[in-house]
Amino acid sequence: MALKYHPDKNPDAGDKFKEISHAYEVLSDPQKREVYDRYGEEGLEGAAGGGPGMNPGDLFSQLFGGGGAGDPFGFGGRGNRQSGPRRGKDMAHSLKVSLEDLYKGKTSKLALQKQVICAPCEGRGGKAGATKTCSSCNGRGVKVVIRQMGPMIQQMQQTCPDCNGEGETINPKDRCSNCSGKKVVNERKILEVFIDKGMTDGQKVTFNGEGDQAPGVVPGDIIIVIEEKPHERFKRKGADLFIDVKLDLLSALAGGYFTIQHLDERVLMVNILPGEVIKPDEIKCITGEGMPIHKRPFDKGNLYVKFEIVFPEPNWIGEDKLKGLEKILPPRPILPSTKGKEVEDVMLSNVDPMQAKRSQGDEGDDDDEDGHGHGGPGVQCAQQ
Repeated sequence: MALKYHPDKNPDAGDKFKEISHAYEVLSDPQKREVYDRYGEEGLEGAAGGGPGMNPGDLFSQLFGGGGAGDPFGFGGRGNRQSGPRRGKDMAHSLKVSLEDLYKGKTSKLALQKQVICAPCEGRGGKAGATKTCSSCNGRGVKVVIRQMGPMIQQMQQTCPDCNGEGETINPKDRCSNCSGKKVVNERKILEVFIDKGMTDGQKVTFNGEGDQAPGVVPGDIIIVIEEKPHERFKRKGADLFIDVKLDLLSALAGGYFTIQHLDERVLMVNILPGEVIKPDEIKCITGEGMPIHKRPFDKGNLYVKFEIVFPEPNWIGEDKLKGLEKILPPRPILPSTKGKEVEDVMLSNVDPMQAKRSQGDEGDDDDEDGHGHGGPGVQCAQQ
């Protein structure tokens, strides 16, 4: 019929030839044919003019350019043109690392499961030639669904249920026995992760292209996230280390030595100079004994030492010898004048745990229903 009404053979049938060409274009395009079957010629005119039947991906491409990779909203259809192979997802794994290893550096081995292309079928999923293009989606892996909502026509894209979005189907009897037609198999992978000196919590080590494999897909990366374990003695803030040290009273007053075992098993012999009085909760610094700075391992932070002064037990020395301390220690402060005031002598007593909480402002539910406050049955002083 097209030859019969072709303008070269029938110059007066130009309009008829255009109608035949238009009909052939609609019937040969499944998407246009579906629009025509549902909405007639008006639906096709709307699609041609960017109306209700137009592919939103095409409209986006016309306004901003691109398609496929430039189709960020995944509209698909005629405007879904891939600019290259898509990239697989990245895989993240956490790796717990001790503070000692972050100080000294270490190479750790991490075992994980990943998908690799099946070797026997070379990622085809079956025998050579057994894979066929899905007839339901024409190999696109997606189907375009057109819905009418009132006066508007909505075009949506959904994964093809017949091929699970792969665009291909394989006869069950022709499927690869190794991968069961999945084209990939699971494999145990051992990665060697180099823990550099001075690395920090949350820092990442990336293995490029070591993610899951799939046919026609560029593998993503495996990202190892460092997770620093809490330490029993040291605390870390950036490149600085912090430690609490118990110090005897004599060393705090008269000087002496104490030791700190460092993260690399060195022992720091710390000298307190005579006359350098260390007060309770005082913080001192040892320069250059903190964590190595990442990528600059010879530069280190500082080590900060907080002191807890250990006092002697009660009655640790005879009363006659205590008099000798008065000759060594600074004199007692002069008491304020009590002239003209009533003076009463009192004694200190030990405090039980419940009363100690109250002294710190933590009264809780100690007051009972009868209105007993401080000094109730649960609070007692033990006389010395």
